[in-house]
Amino acid sequence: MPLTPYISFSGQCEQAIAFYQQALKAELTYKITFGEMPKSEQESSADEGCAAGQAFADNDIAHAALRIAGSEIMMSDGRQNQADYSGFTLSLTTEDVAQGKIWFDALAAEGRVTMAWQETFWAHGFGMVTDKFGIPWMVNVVKASPAA
Repeated sequence: MPLTPYISFSGQCEQAIAFYQQALKAELTYKITFGEMPKSEQESSADEGCAAGQAFADNDIAHAALRIAGSEIMMSDGRQNQADYSGFTLSLTTEDVAQGKIWFDALAAEGRVTMAWQETFWAHGFGMVTDKFGIPWMVNVVKASPAA
């Protein structure tokens, strides 16, 4: 079974979904709001949110899944009052330099470049960016491994 990142977006999940669909051509494979959940599950989640100091609106995202470049990420409006993303980076890899640059530039829009797009000894193109939601990304255009 694959390892799948799950990101909490403190009330910005709907905007993040739209951004990743536009920037990365992500495919929305599932989305449910707190208002769409069965009543008993909605009450349970609302109780958990209140205990954590956060109330959920009916249109807040309870759970969503996106397919990006053949992989999946999951997300929600979550339990965090203030998103603080540290200790991880999402990595996008391709063999197409043009595609890598498109992803990098799209993620950098309204974000912060932490390593400029460039060729490296391991990649035809590589760059690091923190997107406008605070999510850190690496975009890597792989070079073929040298023959053994």
